Amino acid sequence: MTASASAIQRFQSGLSGPLLRPTDEGYEAARRIWNAMIDKRPALIARCRIVSDVVNSVHFARDHGLPMSVRGGGHNVAGNAVCDDGLMIDLSLMRGIAVSAENRIASAEAGCTWGDFDRATQAFGLATTGGVIPATGIAGLTLGGGLGWLMRKHGLSCDNLVSADLVLADGRLVTASATENTELFWGLRGGGGNFGIATAFQYRLHPIGAVFAGMVIHPLEQASKALKFLREFAQSTPDDLTLMAVFLTAPDGNKALALLGCFCGRNSEGEKVLAPLRQFGAPVADTFGTISYVDFQALLEPGFPPGLQNYWKSNLLRDLNDDLIETFIDAFRSVPSPTTAIAIEQLGGAVSRVPEDATAFNHRKNPFNALIVSSWPDRAENEKHIRWTRQLWQAIQPHSPGNVYVNYLGQEDDEGVDRVRAAYGAHKYERLLALKQEYDPQNTFRMNQNIKP
Repeated sequence: MTASASAIQRFQSGLSGPLLRPTDEGYEAARRIWNAMIDKRPALIARCRIVSDVVNSVHFARDHGLPMSVRGGGHNVAGNAVCDDGLMIDLSLMRGIAVSAENRIASAEAGCTWGDFDRATQAFGLATTGGVIPATGIAGLTLGGGLGWLMRKHGLSCDNLVSADLVLADGRLVTASATENTELFWGLRGGGGNFGIATAFQYRLHPIGAVFAGMVIHPLEQASKALKFLREFAQSTPDDLTLMAVFLTAPDGNKALALLGCFCGRNSEGEKVLAPLRQFGAPVADTFGTISYVDFQALLEPGFPPGLQNYWKSNLLRDLNDDLIETFIDAFRSVPSPTTAIAIEQLGGAVSRVPEDATAFNHRKNPFNALIVSSWPDRAENEKHIRWTRQLWQAIQPHSPGNVYVNYLGQEDDEGVDRVRAAYGAHKYERLLALKQEYDPQNTFRMNQNIKP
């Protein structure tokens, strides 16, 4: 590291939060993130408490030629929150939330998780579309788009973004919204962390009470019929309902298919709408019922614990045809880890009605998204699990237009920039490239799914 001891001391004295070195207490915990496959060691970790800490951190890293990474929730599978031998700017202490119930607006600092956000807004009977795992950070999810259980009714997280405060590469603090720095605001809604460090967000909120939600579980032997039913059922579902299918291994070791749904309208109506799904076939379990939105948001979290090796592959799908269904089932019969899952997420509804050029988030017309979430405990077995994941991913390529949700991209070094381009398409990528050239021509913020100037 090029910074002298005296420069580091001056930097530390200007921070309101702690500055951690590798020998300091708390360093090991601070550098750990959700995906245990990521094992990087920053030279310094700035645990920011206020915006000026972020500004000072950006200046320090630039003045001393240090690579910098930015941690919000630390949940993203790619592990870009942590860097080797540079400065990790840790926002996880910045978790203030203010809710204006009258205006249906929430202001939240960038270190908040969706668990934090949902608890704060649900105190007023309000919510906005957020991640389906409470430990997910609001910042990364929103900047990449933001899929969630409310998206078919209320759009993506980024569609509900009113404004964002951003520290730029030169240390300036700006606000982007529909009326201020509008092109930057366009890019922030899907373009990730390429243009600066977001320190706070304002979101539009919606009245959300208890939801009618849950899952039915079918044995893997019935998965083909169940998925074909879901495909037809999904074509006529109202926007109040968002569906998901998940291949999983049950606690008893049996492989199964779970069909999940969240209805965010009137519960009596949700019971009627979901009746065909619950009555189809002979499910071995049915957990549907009225449940608080906060509790349903936490439903999947036990299945995706921190501390495991994680490798993900994903693609949007043209449809859910018979051949693709059999491809998923055949692959899952030989899944090498009981904690690995395959999720098929329903899109459409409000997501598809936002004009394509309104945000940097792309591919709004696809009906489904496929996500292979491979996880296992032993680093020594990485090659085996990665190979299985990639083989399945290659097998689904003929059923995909080739595009991908940027938040599901992992470490894509083996595929280069094409995967990042695939997240945006040629037109939007060029527009984002122009923004990058304007706001970060030196690629100061490159620990992300990078748009290289």
